[in-house]
Amino acid sequence: MIRIDEIYNHTVWPYIKQNIPLTRLFFCDPPGRSDPESLHNFGVDTAEYNYIFLHDQEPIHLSIHRRLFDDVARRNLDLNNNSGPKYQALIHSEKDSDTVEEVCSMYNWKPYYYFFHGWAALDWYRGYDKTFLMPPANTRKIKKTFIAPNRIIAGERKHRLEMLYHIFKNGMLDNHISCPAICPVENISIHQAIAPLINKYPDIQEVFANQNLPMNFANETNHPMHSCWLSLFDESAESLLYLVTETVATGRRHHLTEKTFKPIALGMPFIIVGTQGSLKYLRSYGFKTFGCCWDESYDDEPDDQLRYKKIADVLKSLDSLDEAGLNSVFQQLIEIVEFNRNHFYNGGFGQVLWSELADMLDCIKTDFNK
Repeated sequence: MIRIDEIYNHTVWPYIKQNIPLTRLFFCDPPGRSDPESLHNFGVDTAEYNYIFLHDQEPIHLSIHRRLFDDVARRNLDLNNNSGPKYQALIHSEKDSDTVEEVCSMYNWKPYYYFFHGWAALDWYRGYDKTFLMPPANTRKIKKTFIAPNRIIAGERKHRLEMLYHIFKNGMLDNHISCPAICPVENISIHQAIAPLINKYPDIQEVFANQNLPMNFANETNHPMHSCWLSLFDESAESLLYLVTETVATGRRHHLTEKTFKPIALGMPFIIVGTQGSLKYLRSYGFKTFGCCWDESYDDEPDDQLRYKKIADVLKSLDSLDEAGLNSVFQQLIEIVEFNRNHFYNGGFGQVLWSELADMLDCIKTDFNK
């Protein structure tokens, strides 16, 4: 397993240095930063000809990342005796992405993909299968339909507000839901954050005004930042499914993060609020989903707003069940839950990721050595 904090300097850079000489490698550090001040690189020789830019941690938003991308291009104008780079590449973690295609066209980058967040999840959630924090699936007593953690709810994460709107409007409040009153990143109130959604949902202000915010989990005064470890074990153990509100849920691209792997590592069923085809994308890495017990046709819906509505309809149908019904559904899903957890923890997923990463590096080698 790769340590995610060493993937650049211990995996990618040694390969580049040995197999694609005269090439610089750029990346952002610390993780989560994406401004020019966080830009670092390996290789500084002015005789070099090529550069590769790793932008694999965050989804690409030109409104956010334009300064960073411009600076990457500027820093490499000295290559090839000031004639500019011979080859220039973007390594990213968005598959089938209109955004990647647009950016690569703007900067004349050739795109190369691998699943960074798959590696991150394997590293961050290692060892939890050897603990007693989560009871075995076949011993759980299900009391709630879903758990739905929500922390950042504004800016590029407004789709979380759309899902919360459906949850609140449909009265699905007897579940484990967190929702801040102030977005901790954008630093605006939730009522300011929902303002751009009024045209889509004319009653959204009234729906949110009727909620007692912030909503927190038991024994939590605020929903903590839990990207790199698992938590909420008690709430998860009594919930039928984990509602994953992903980082990206609009437009044409596949970009799943560690959030999707939390329920897998916890041994839980899940529904993903993501872009069209997110479930299909996850299945391509060997995981199974839950179409045997509820309607997963939402994954095929290209209209973002309608996809959220279809997800809400699935939740509402399940939320109408009593505890006996919820437990009956859960029992039917245990085999899939255990398969996914085994695939995650016992090497299957890691093998898929390693083949993908090695093939990507080999492809760059072939292209840059032409």
